[in-house]
Amino acid sequence: MIINKKRKRRKSRQRTRIYELIRDCLEHPTAQWVYDRLRQEFHTVSMGNVYRNIKILIEDGLIRSCEFDDGLVHYDATITTHYHFICRQCDSITDISLPVQHEIIKTAQKKTNNIIENHTIQFFGICEKCNKISKKKKPV
Repeated sequence: MIINKKRKRRKSRQRTRIYELIRDCLEHPTAQWVYDRLRQEFHTVSMGNVYRNIKILIEDGLIRSCEFDDGLVHYDATITTHYHFICRQCDSITDISLPVQHEIIKTAQKKTNNIIENHTIQFFGICEKCNKISKKKKPV
């Protein structure tokens, strides 16, 4: 795990493990998801510990928070601009590997006279897994 050189923080096994859980999860976990898994390894961990460590990871630039239309805050270790696909059936959230659309920022700035620093694009539909399940259920 990369440590922010600007802040002198003690290395924490829980924080390292929280980072690993978020980094290795492809579906943008919530704090509750992280807590449920971390609790299996650190029996005394509290939800407050999870939130404090997530806040530190965000401050140190190792993860970012994302909000989707499910009302929950999700976390992502991919901190560069990228796009998401959200399944309307199972609510999974996955990254889509597409080139970043830098021109959209320039166009939006020209139309609005705002200073736009970043953007996000979300695609909605039925994921491959749910699509396969629904095809199996249909009578032939």
